[in-house]
Amino acid sequence: MTTTPLSRRLAAEAVGTAVLATVLVGSGIRATGLSRDGGVQFLANVLASVLALALVIALFAPVSGGHFNPLVSAAAWWTERRGGTGLTARELGGYVLAQVVGAVTGTGLANTMFERPFVQLSGQRRAAGHLWLAEGVATGVLILLVCGLVRSGRARLLPVAVAAWIGAACWGTASGSFANPALTLGRALSDSYTGIAPGSVPAFVLAQAAGAVVGLAVVTAVFGRGRDRAPDDARELVAPA
Repeated sequence: MTTTPLSRRLAAEAVGTAVLATVLVGSGIRATGLSRDGGVQFLANVLASVLALALVIALFAPVSGGHFNPLVSAAAWWTERRGGTGLTARELGGYVLAQVVGAVTGTGLANTMFERPFVQLSGQRRAAGHLWLAEGVATGVLILLVCGLVRSGRARLLPVAVAAWIGAACWGTASGSFANPALTLGRALSDSYTGIAPGSVPAFVLAQAAGAVVGLAVVTAVFGRGRDRAPDDARELVAPA
């Protein structure tokens, strides 16, 4: 069981998620202000976001596990619930709350830095079956990647691997790979390039949750129910030990 106080872990999750939201939303606003080319805007937004993702995972993983995503936290709780080494249900609730607070705060900070209201509801409606399918795929592979690397004793690869997958999924899925309920909610509070209308959020989150369930099923099918950790992998990035 982790010896890091819960308060410090929650602070790490809140700050890390806030940084991600700030860069994600802020780089989108910056990109649209600098270029009218949609491809250039998307490239700039994705590049800034994946760099920030890799850095905050590397920085905060030794403290909290570096989740910054309610579904990653839920997967960590689910896969470790019998072993006594992962999150408890109470801690999971705290992680999710911290991540949501961080996402909202980071989005508001990005809005404010670019002279917008702290909360500015998005008008970008994203509601279609192919987008929901894309969110399920992006999230399912994310969960497979995270849990698979941990179970195979290669958790130290996660900062680069997770950032690489999110970057690839941004380009390779129809939805642009939100793949994170907390950031999806945060993006609803910015009427900018990366925004999503509040009414589109529930379906996106449901699709992400469904993808996570499928991802966990694939993890069990491929890696089994146990975990084969390498001897020198002393610190889990997903479920701190």
